[in-house]
Amino acid sequence: MVAIHPNILERDGQRAFVVLSYEEFLMMEEELQQFEDLKRLREAKVEEADAPTMSLDAVQNELEL
Repeated sequence: MVAIHPNILERDGQRAFVVLSYEEFLMMEEELQQFEDLKRLREAKVEEADAPTMSLDAVQNELEL
């Protein structure tokens, strides 16, 4: 988990904006990208669950022909 230290800015007495250091922003951006990648991987695994497969040995034998 990324530790962040946000500064919250208000407008008209309501919370309106969050300011982060650039370093913290980059860390959060990387975490979000990794999360999105993980979601896509999980979705692909579900979509391909019934797809035909080949063992590594079978692929190697086929490539040698």
